[in-house]
Parts: sequence; C-alpha cells; structure tokens
Amino acid sequence: MSIKVPRRQFLKSAATLGGAVMAPQIIPSSALGLDGFTAPSERVIVGGIGIGNRGTYDLGCFLEQKDVQFVAVCDIKEARRVGVKKIVDTKYGNTNCDMVRDFRDILDRKDIDAVLIATGPNWHATAAMNAAKAGKDMYCEKPCTKNIAQSLILAETMRRTGRVFQAGTQRRNLPHFAFACELARTGKLGKLTKVFAHPAGMQAMTSGWLIPETEPNKDVVDWNMYLGPAAWRPFNAKQLDGFNFEKGGGLVGGGVLEWGSHCVDLCQWAVGDIAPPVEYNAPKDGQLVARYENGVELIYREQGWIPLGSCPVRFEGETGWVETGDSGKLVLSSPTLLAGRTVEEIGGYPATFHVRDFLDCVKTRSQPKGNADAACNAHIACHAANIALYLNRQIKFDNKTNEFINDEQANRLRSEALREPWRL
Repeated sequence: MSIKVPRRQFLKSAATLGGAVMAPQIIPSSALGLDGFTAPSERVIVGGIGIGNRGTYDLGCFLEQKDVQFVAVCDIKEARRVGVKKIVDTKYGNTNCDMVRDFRDILDRKDIDAVLIATGPNWHATAAMNAAKAGKDMYCEKPCTKNIAQSLILAETMRRTGRVFQAGTQRRNLPHFAFACELARTGKLGKLTKVFAHPAGMQAMTSGWLIPETEPNKDVVDWNMYLGPAAWRPFNAKQLDGFNFEKGGGLVGGGVLEWGSHCVDLCQWAVGDIAPPVEYNAPKDGQLVARYENGVELIYREQGWIPLGSCPVRFEGETGWVETGDSGKLVLSSPTLLAGRTVEEIGGYPATFHVRDFLDCVKTRSQPKGNADAACNAHIACHAANIALYLNRQIKFDNKTNEFINDEQANRLRSEALREPWRL
C-alpha cells in the first residue's frame, strides 16, 4: 500500500529530522567536470611500470591530457621512483603518487585502468601480457618483443583478453608519415614495388656477461627484478644502464630492431599491414633485401637517404615515389601527388598524438594505430632480418606455420627460454 506525501510536506518533515539532511552540499567543480576539469567518471587512471628516460618523456605526454590521473609508479631503481613521484605530485599539487618496486603491485590495483610500460626491452612483452591478464590496457614502448615466438603470443593475448594495446610506434600518428603511407597503400604511387626502412646499424650480437660487481641493496636497485625473464648473470652497472641489454633476447637486435620497430612498422603500414616478408637475403653492400609474398621488396638500407632527419622511409611504385623522415618534410616524385592537400610538418617525433589515440581507444574500446597485430607483424620482420644477419645467409619464413622453412638453425632463434617465474 503506497501513501502519497505532498512535496512541500516531505521537505518540511525531512528538515525536522536533522540539519544534516537539508544542509547545503558543496561539490567541487573538478567532480562535476567544470572549469576545465574532467569528471572522475571520464578519467583514465594510469600507473607506470619502468619509468626511465624514455618513460619520463611518455609520462609528460600522459600528464598533458586532462582526462588522465596518474596514481602510481613502479621501478627497480629507488632514484627513479622518487623522481617520478616528485614530477607527478608537483603536477597535481599533492603527495598521492604511490611508489612500488614490483610491477605486480600496480596490476593488483582495481582502480587502475591502464599502464604505461617503459621498462627496458627485456621486460616489455612479459609486463604487457601480465597487464592484459590483470585486465589493464597498456601503452608499451618498443621494441615490444624479444623474438618471433613472443611477438605471436603478444598478439594472441591481446585478442583473447580484449585489451587495448598501443605500441610506442608514435610515428603512426604523425601527419607526414601517415600521408606517405596512404600514398603507398592506396595505389597513388602505382603498383607498389619497394619499401625502404633505415635500420640504424646492420649488426646482430648476443648480450653476454660483464665483469661481476658488488650488487646494490635491493631497495636501491633490484637486480633480480631487473633481469626478470632474462638469463641470470652477475650485477654490472654497465649492463644495468646498457641500451642494448636483452634488446632482442639472448640475440640482441641492435639497430635492426631498435629503429626497425619504427621504420619497418611504417613500411608494414605502407603495404597494408599484411603478414611479414617470407624471404630474407644475406646482407650485402650495407643493405638487406626481404620480399613479401606479393613480390614487394622490403629493403633495410643504411645509406642513400635524402637528408630528411632520423627514421627515414621511402616507398616506390611503378608511377611514383615518396620519401620522408623526422624533419616532417616530404619529398615526392611529383607535386601532383599532393592533389591540393596541405600536410602539416611536425618535426621530431612527438608522442602526444599517439598517447591521445591510445586514451581515446581505451574509452571507445577500438583498435589504436599501433595495435598488437600491427606490432606483431612489424617485429617479426625485424627479428627475421636480425636472424638473417646473424646467420649471414638467406632464410625463408612460412606465415602459415610461423616457422622458417627447412632451417633448424634459424628456427632455434625464433624463441628462447625464460627464467622462472616469468614463463608465458
């Protein structure tokens, strides 16, 4: 049985129950999304895993976004944890940024939506797959994987878990690179015949051991966690800060994997993000020629570039070509390729647009430009080229089986053993 109470009588009765019921409630504008603030329901809560030099730059790009709330940092170095906390707390005017040494403490937090993974390359894939299993979306720096097998597992994990993955291949969100890839992909250059990538060094090597040094206290530098899935070796400060440590697993990728995860990625975009090349020839005269199943050649080339800045790429078709780099400038075989369009020149390689693409996809649950499938194919192309360099001979890859054809030696380099408990 319901009883109707006039509104005025209800308000009067409520007021007599206690002043607290009818006391005016002051709600800050930040909670309502007013005065330039983003409402809490629209914010993406982010934690950071491994925030060094590159990670600090990425962090700045995230902090520029009004709908980001950065709440915690994980790093194996105490100095870095303290440094990042200072940056974040200064930005927000509080002391709320948490510091942890084990990335699993970040993943266990239910309030965190996404993570920025900017560890050394040895950790990228392992951290990303653990993040996906914990229900987190992720922006992951590159190189994203240590070998071919890991590339495949990464892509499969993101598909199975439905997480948003953005590789740190930020050039996919820069207008001049996007326009050059569009020309190649849409037939504006005629039938595509060759795509060129700059590897910034044609070498392959193993990481090995250095002379043992006194290991720091775990709270200052957690060497065991730094090694993570890599084979154990004694502490050495040079290896702690070494740029190439485990860049490609036991087989270090050198410039092929470092720049390749940018330049080859753009070539992959130019050919339509198809499966990686099936044939990789031995290096000759400073270049390595690979071939896609459709006959297009992917050429890893050190020299012969128009001076257009770092990370140059060139795409050639039967009727035209385009070349561009980090200067933001385009050089075209014909001005008619512009078709009256103006392409914004953005020098350098800012990640702000790429971070924004990631955050938008976190909200819409759509695929970002540097998604896991695209990253997988580009990294396989880099790893396979690296294996051809290491073996110094031709190898052939089957995209159906994801194995090298009749080549036991090359197939052994497709994967590596991971240290417990970091097996995938």
